[in-house]
Amino acid sequence: MADTGTSGGPSAAQRRVLAPLALAQFICSFAGSNMNVMINDISEDLDTTVQGVQVAITIFLLVMAALMIPGGKLTDRYGRKRCFLAGLVVYGIGALLSAVAPGLGVLILGNSILEGVGTALLIPPVYILTTLLFTDMASRARAFGTIMALGGIGAAAGPLIGGLITSWISWRAAFVFQALVIALIIVLSRHLEDPLPPDPTRPFDTVGAVLSAAGLVLVVMGILAADDNVWLMIALLAVGALTLLWFFRHVRAREAAGKEPLLSTSLFRDRTSNLGLVTQNVQWLLLMGSSFTVAAYLQVVRGYDAIETGVVFTAATVGLLATSLAAERLAKRWPQRTLITAGFVVTIAGIVVLISMVNSFPSAWAFAPGLLLLGLGLGVMLTPSVNVVQSSFPEEQQGEISGLSRSVSNLGSSLGTAVAGTILVAGLTASAYAAAMIALAAVGLIGLAAAVFLPGTPATRA
Repeated sequence: MADTGTSGGPSAAQRRVLAPLALAQFICSFAGSNMNVMINDISEDLDTTVQGVQVAITIFLLVMAALMIPGGKLTDRYGRKRCFLAGLVVYGIGALLSAVAPGLGVLILGNSILEGVGTALLIPPVYILTTLLFTDMASRARAFGTIMALGGIGAAAGPLIGGLITSWISWRAAFVFQALVIALIIVLSRHLEDPLPPDPTRPFDTVGAVLSAAGLVLVVMGILAADDNVWLMIALLAVGALTLLWFFRHVRAREAAGKEPLLSTSLFRDRTSNLGLVTQNVQWLLLMGSSFTVAAYLQVVRGYDAIETGVVFTAATVGLLATSLAAERLAKRWPQRTLITAGFVVTIAGIVVLISMVNSFPSAWAFAPGLLLLGLGLGVMLTPSVNVVQSSFPEEQQGEISGLSRSVSNLGSSLGTAVAGTILVAGLTASAYAAAMIALAAVGLIGLAAAVFLPGTPATRA
């Protein structure tokens, strides 16, 4: 096991294992946020609208969410490393296709579909392998801290890195950058070893995969339709809800027949895990929703270019980096419930500051205090939320819970962009910006309530 003999810092062997896994989370999180600063450039180059770019970003996040559960199950059948490498290849092809896209349709195919599918294949193995290779709580907290730190940095620094690349070269070069990082991860992955052999005879619930994906897609597309057609929104939401109900009935029927479903209902019998999943969903909803809202407001309403917008987001990056890298030390001093609760309090405070300061001061620096608080709060709670969920289940269920966990998180990301983006795009004014941020703060209170009800556990000890 990777954590053998480590009571202090990570060994060279651990760093070799963690490097490709953490970089994979970084680039997938980067892809979800870096397009936020390219809104004007992409819309002008591809002759589309802000709403068109929002749809592309949301579909990318939605494809990840819809396919993450099937992706997690496929790791049991084909092996975690094999799925990881397959996902990297599909993602790389999508990034290169996006770089040469002549129109919005090809961009959606490359970025939203192929990169989304690739991410759904490669991300579950990241969390499964981390849980299997780091078996004690201290080393696992350290490993998840590193992975979530790079994931948070990718999401928060995506606007800055994307802004620099877009301003200095082109928005297309940002996708070439993604492809280069993917190539580096593939090279580093030669050190990875799968601790569990694949089981080619493991059944795969194709009907369940289709129903779960269709249900999630319909729900999010319904939210996106809110500013165009209320009746279409209601219809999509209703059909989506019915499809998800059909999916859960299908799961129960397979379990009653003694067959393995896509998602075992036993995953939802653990109260701690359920509450942890809610906090994960809300965390990523707040991160991606606020990122899109602030970036779109700065570019469309205030007229900032890509690099100026990216620089503003440096405050969030600093906050996320500071608290994410301190995850192991924080886990040793404070219970996970305390960290998650404190994270939500600080994050919601950051959103409140973003609303009040921006309305009071015209300077771009008025965004810095709120974004810093947002980054600090999210960085504090990202790692303990993942640890709470992953550690609630034994090795044989890691494929299922990893897929569910990542699906819930990415659903939060897509909902954040869809909900906040729909409110903002409907008006694209200062009042619409405030309304979108208020909606995010309200959702944050739901996450805070879930954190408060988490059972108390002692701080992690090495």
